[in-house]
Amino acid sequence: MSGHSKWASIKHQKGVTDARRGQLFTKLTREIIVAVRQGGSNPDTNFRLRLAVQKARDSNMPLENIERAIKRGSGELEGVTLVEMVLEGYGPSGVAILVQALSDNRNRTLQDVRNIFARHGGNLGESGCVAWLFDSKGLIMVETNNLDTEELALQAIDAGADDVNAETDCVEIYTKPEELETVRAALEQDNIPIASAELSMAPKTTLELEEKAALQTLKLLHKLEELDEVQHVSSNVDFTDSVLEKYQAQV
Repeated sequence: MSGHSKWASIKHQKGVTDARRGQLFTKLTREIIVAVRQGGSNPDTNFRLRLAVQKARDSNMPLENIERAIKRGSGELEGVTLVEMVLEGYGPSGVAILVQALSDNRNRTLQDVRNIFARHGGNLGESGCVAWLFDSKGLIMVETNNLDTEELALQAIDAGADDVNAETDCVEIYTKPEELETVRAALEQDNIPIASAELSMAPKTTLELEEKAALQTLKLLHKLEELDEVQHVSSNVDFTDSVLEKYQAQV
């Protein structure tokens, strides 16, 4: 079930996110603003805001930036009107791709996403064409370092995780969306270093591609993620380590 999350974990380890910290903070700010507008400015009663704030902290976003985003969401500071968008399409070899965006200009974002699909061997589809292939899950990333991955997996399952996928440098822990915070808190209580924790769209089944199509798909996903308005990109591809390493050497 690892799918696109394996690419996300590689980016985290290699510091690609850090290289685009300004863009990352823009995405985090948008998520906080929308969370506040939907559920209020109190993290204790707003689950989505708690997750957004925690993710911002995990990414070392300054506290003043977080507080400013909350005030924009609550109307204390002037801000733009953001619309949530879920766009669906197909990549090379029929790969299913789900794009979640927050935009102040729906038509512009739709056109930008459509153009990227077209340039990289894919096409934007109709609403509902691939969403059924994904489930909403909580995803916790743990960098293995010197940890015993088998022991970590058992701790995660005991804490309430649904599934655990151990990679070379990280462990992916999947939970029910409503159990994400509980499992994270239990692991932190056991002094497990959490690299990230967020809601994710996990593929129900995955597919492997031959190298050329896999590299082309990675480039498409990468270009989609570079758009400021795009918050998350999910696919149903299970990328091999060799393909990820080859692509990483190219970017």
